[in-house]
Amino acid sequence: MAKVKTKFQCTECGYESAKWLGKCPGCQAWNSMVEEIENTAVKTQGMNAPIFQSKEKAQSIINIESDKEPRILTGIGELNRVLGGGIVPGSLVLVGGDPGIGKSTLLLQTSHALTVQGLRVLYISGEESVRQTKLRADRLGALSAELYVLCETNMESIEEAIEQIQPQFLVIDSIQTVYMPEVTSAPGSVTQVRECTTRFMRIAKIRGIATVLVGHVTKEGAIAGPRMLEHMVDCVLYFEGERHHTYRLLRAVKNRFGSTNEIGIFEMGEIGLSEVENPSELFLSERPLGVAGSTVVASMEGTRPILVELQALVASTHFPSPRRMCTGMDHQRMALIIAVLEKRMGMFLQNQDAYVNIAGGVKLDEPAIDLAVAISIASSFRDIPTKPFDVFFGEVGLTGEVRGVSRAEMRVKEAAKLGFRRVIMPEKSMKGWKHPKDIQIVGVSTVADALSVALD
Repeated sequence: MAKVKTKFQCTECGYESAKWLGKCPGCQAWNSMVEEIENTAVKTQGMNAPIFQSKEKAQSIINIESDKEPRILTGIGELNRVLGGGIVPGSLVLVGGDPGIGKSTLLLQTSHALTVQGLRVLYISGEESVRQTKLRADRLGALSAELYVLCETNMESIEEAIEQIQPQFLVIDSIQTVYMPEVTSAPGSVTQVRECTTRFMRIAKIRGIATVLVGHVTKEGAIAGPRMLEHMVDCVLYFEGERHHTYRLLRAVKNRFGSTNEIGIFEMGEIGLSEVENPSELFLSERPLGVAGSTVVASMEGTRPILVELQALVASTHFPSPRRMCTGMDHQRMALIIAVLEKRMGMFLQNQDAYVNIAGGVKLDEPAIDLAVAISIASSFRDIPTKPFDVFFGEVGLTGEVRGVSRAEMRVKEAAKLGFRRVIMPEKSMKGWKHPKDIQIVGVSTVADALSVALD
């Protein structure tokens, strides 16, 4: 009989210990150790598989032939944008997101779009039965003869199905439900997830099958299981958005074949996810006009300019220390801008609560939104509304100066396209490009200049 021993493993970093520890010595995470039963008589292939042990001689990088990776367009433009131009054959993609956000819907629509192009797709669902997947496909109109559906969680059975069908695109929904019989741990444990992902990586690289793994997320929003999972795959995508809103954001966190700054925007409807061609109109659709504290900022998401409404509210505090709250931007950045307004502009904000909200639930993390935040807070503090046809962008320094930002031309063109009449931007970013004729450009060098122009 095989000897069975118990060990404790960290779900964050995979640190192993003979006893339970409250704090992981490896990654310093609390309450992340879980009990696992290890069968010492069974050895799994994992990284010890023959493919990883093939002996190759080191060669000069100059002599290595380089070919461009061929890409498969999915038929969904927003997904192609996030992936960097389409799916690379043999790549391993990890998709994470909250429950009910639309991960399975997105992948089923992608599978159908690939079958239209003549590719064979295998969709393996470990959480839904074949009939449930068929009902979802009926609703989405994703019915095709080249789309094969299998309800299976056993890794050996999945490999047999892959061998039989020979697909060009493989979807595993989800990786936490798949298990290997040789591993004694429960499905979803650190060992099972790591070994199954390694096996799928071998299948993808050897056979050249583009594989998508769906990963569950924890309550903090990170993908459940060991962090090693994100290191093993080629691309990590997060499907975000509020369940109360109809639109969803697809964001790349890691991408070996493209940029990680791109986002894809979808709208959830009765017939599934539809692409949002012009997201600026979506984010500005409910913008109030002539209200203090409301501005429009021109932000860049990858290579695409997006105009978003930014709201600020400054009110007298009833607490010993004023509250500072923001959604959609960095909290520390907001505190920095308030400090600049206090010191350089003489605004007494020490007895005022400040709230900043980026409308639409989108998250902006670039410094180009600083100027719009400063003008919104000043507008609410002085109770003077900004002009409804103004757009702002620029980085604010600690001395009160407005620094230049990149891709100013694209931001201005997007504002002109949507009918805005004036752009207040850094003076340093006005050089080297031709201004559109139908929009006024105002260059500022300090926050004081920007406030005098915006709140006159």
